[in-house]
Amino acid sequence: MLEELFNLIKGTAQADVVNNPDIPNEQNNEVIAEATDTVASGLRNMVAGGGVQNVLSLFTNKQEGSNAGNSLLSNPIVNMMIGHFAGKLMNKFNLGGTQANSVASSLIPGVISSLVNKTNDPGENGFSLEKLLNSITGGKLDSIAQGNSGGGGTDIASLIKQFTGGGESGGQGGGLMDIVSQLAGGAQAEQQRNGGGGGLMDIIKGFIK
Repeated sequence: MLEELFNLIKGTAQADVVNNPDIPNEQNNEVIAEATDTVASGLRNMVAGGGVQNVLSLFTNKQEGSNAGNSLLSNPIVNMMIGHFAGKLMNKFNLGGTQANSVASSLIPGVISSLVNKTNDPGENGFSLEKLLNSITGGKLDSIAQGNSGGGGTDIASLIKQFTGGGESGGQGGGLMDIVSQLAGGAQAEQQRNGGGGGLMDIIKGFIK
């Protein structure tokens, strides 16, 4: 799903990056790649730290219109991404602090809003919460679902219901926390496999055409 995310950001970045006089045209794709890395790594790091509930909350509280951007600006995950991306713009692309924060504060919430809408749209085959979580955790969600297939399964819908108090844990006591732990372990393994982020950027740069 990483390539879909790159293409989504590329399609969202027209005003903030492509038409931005502070960013030379020859750097457009690199900036988009860094934005992709920021979003993918931010979500993965949150899950790796046991915060899968925060990610699910971000993607299940869909909002439309101008309220979406304002709401996302107050979300700690999005704020973390904005700060991280602004730092990259300053350090790697020599943007001033004001310009970097302006680009990051516009682009990142716009990308997250579009990503949330697409993952909630059944007609979007390339985007879903299942695909997102599997991408972040190296397929761990599918692995958990297969392991629980005899006991009602563990799909994204049942996972969301358990987190929001609308589902049962199957009488397994710490069953939900075990799922969180397994997803965190999968995300941590992906972090190590990608060399702390450098490997992820290599994959993303392969999407530049």
